[in-house]
Amino acid sequence: MSDWLEHSVQIEVPVSIDQVWSLWADLEQMPRWMKWIDSVKVLEEDPSLSRWKLSTGGLDFSWKSRILKQIQHQIIQWESVDGLPNRGAIRFYDRAEHSIVKMTVAYAIPGFLGQLLDNLFIGRAVESTLQADLDRFRDYAQNLRSGTEGVKGQD
Repeated sequence: MSDWLEHSVQIEVPVSIDQVWSLWADLEQMPRWMKWIDSVKVLEEDPSLSRWKLSTGGLDFSWKSRILKQIQHQIIQWESVDGLPNRGAIRFYDRAEHSIVKMTVAYAIPGFLGQLLDNLFIGRAVESTLQADLDRFRDYAQNLRSGTEGVKGQD
């Protein structure tokens, strides 16, 4: 029996929704701003599927994910189909010259472990990492707009 832990973070990005969308819709770019994600590879045989690799604290995980819903400039929703159980959505809100990006991520861990970890520090650590990822995304998008490219390791 597993419990699902869910975290949501958001950020305002001072670039157009077109630019924000084009960066997130290209899944293979995500390791540029997502600290724990080592690689994303969209599968040629089915572009709705992608293979993800994550590393943190000496632990490595991989999974295959399927895009469940994709509406341009609004949402990209996914769910893992093997490996690390996870699901979530990136939602986009157009604010003229600015955009809001909201990320919701959920992952399954064994029930007894889930409550222990969430009550201790894992939940806060995951949320702060996701927020830092969105901060890196904002900086990356701004740097692209101004003609300089950001570096993954910057916080």
